[in-house]
Amino acid sequence: MGMYLNPGKAAFEEAVNSEIYIDKTQLIGYLNSVVKTKQKYLSVSRPRRFGKTITADMICAYYGRDADSRKMFETRKIASYAGTGPSKWDAYLGQFDVVRLVMTDFFKPDITIADALNKIKKRVLDELEECYPNVGYDADDFPYSFEKFCRKSDRQFVIVIDEWDAAFRIRKDDNAGQSLYLDFLRDWLKDKPYVALAYMTGILPIKNTGSIRR
Repeated sequence: MGMYLNPGKAAFEEAVNSEIYIDKTQLIGYLNSVVKTKQKYLSVSRPRRFGKTITADMICAYYGRDADSRKMFETRKIASYAGTGPSKWDAYLGQFDVVRLVMTDFFKPDITIADALNKIKKRVLDELEECYPNVGYDADDFPYSFEKFCRKSDRQFVIVIDEWDAAFRIRKDDNAGQSLYLDFLRDWLKDKPYVALAYMTGILPIKNTGSIRR
């Protein structure tokens, strides 16, 4: 397990062991229904303290191949799901490599968005290289590198981005950097066969700018 690649179940386990925890694992039933479909891109924009981060932790714990979290989920509400295929509660349990990014860890008032993106790319690729050595990836081409690692592992990715809108809140006057960030997300995620599910949380709605190509 890594900091960004397959972070495991520890964060979610801490939440479920807390007295204030409310079981929302049934959400996984919906997520499983959109995995590997055209509806696999989800963005949740809500005010703070609405449980967005706990949900992101739950997604990492459920889908991550190294999480070993069956016992934790088989006693939760999601286990009541019946059926076969994607409707079965454990259809995708532990089936993917998960990449988890908390964007406030990278975007800072004194750091340019370009530098923050370079740090993200380097750290994620470093962990992928540790997990899958001897893959001829291209450090200057993030999407191409993900395709190479996916082919090596024969396993798609679940991408979880918490506080996706940090660049717009923290670097609010950096229009060029914001466009660069949106281009990064589009090039990394849009229509990519290595993405099984992309889940983003934030406070702001998705920014509609001319830099997003439809």
